[in-house]
Amino acid sequence: MTAEASGEPAAGTPGAGHETADQKTADQKTADQKAADQETADQAPAGGRAPAGKPTVGELPGLLLRKSRRFPLITRDTARPQGGGRAAPGSAPATARQWPFLAVVGGVALGLLIVALDGFRLGTALIGLSLLAGAALRWALPEVGMLAVRSRFTDLLTYGGLGAVIVLLSLMVQPDPWIKLPFLQDVVHFTVR
Repeated sequence: MTAEASGEPAAGTPGAGHETADQKTADQKTADQKAADQETADQAPAGGRAPAGKPTVGELPGLLLRKSRRFPLITRDTARPQGGGRAAPGSAPATARQWPFLAVVGGVALGLLIVALDGFRLGTALIGLSLLAGAALRWALPEVGMLAVRSRFTDLLTYGGLGAVIVLLSLMVQPDPWIKLPFLQDVVHFTVR
C-alpha cells in the first residue's frame, strides 16, 4: 500500500509527520464533543432522565416542540387583558391613548379632594359615579388602555359593584340620609349590639 492510498503523507512530502491546522481543530472538536457527551452520560441516571424527572439536555429539543395544555415552566410574556389596547392610535400622545383611565382616575381624585374639603357626601358620590363611569366605558369601548385590568366581565363586575356600593353608602350617610333603607337599619342594629 502506498502512502497516497493510505491517506498518510509520504515521508518526503511537506507536512510528513505533522498534522495541518485544520486537522488539529477537527480532532480537537471531536474530542471536546466526546468529553461533553461523556459528562452528560455520567450526570444522567441509567433511566435516561435527570433527577426529579427533569429532562436531559438531549431530550429538550423534542420537548420544546411538543404542545401541552399545561402552563410552561418558563413564562416569556404576559398576556394583555381583553380590551387592553390603546384607546387612540399609537401616534397620539400618551394622555390621549389612555383617556378612559385618566377620566376615571381624575373623577376619583376630584371626589377625594371634595371629601378633604369637608364635602363628604358629594365627594364619595363622585367617587362612586366615577367607578360606574369606568364600568360603562369598559362595557362600551373595545379598547380602554390601562382601564382594562382583567377580563371584561370581571372589570365590569368590579367597577360596577364597587361604584354602586359607594354611591349607595354616600346617599345613606348620617346625618340626614338622602335615602333610607329600613332593612339596613335592622342589620346594623343586629350586628353592632
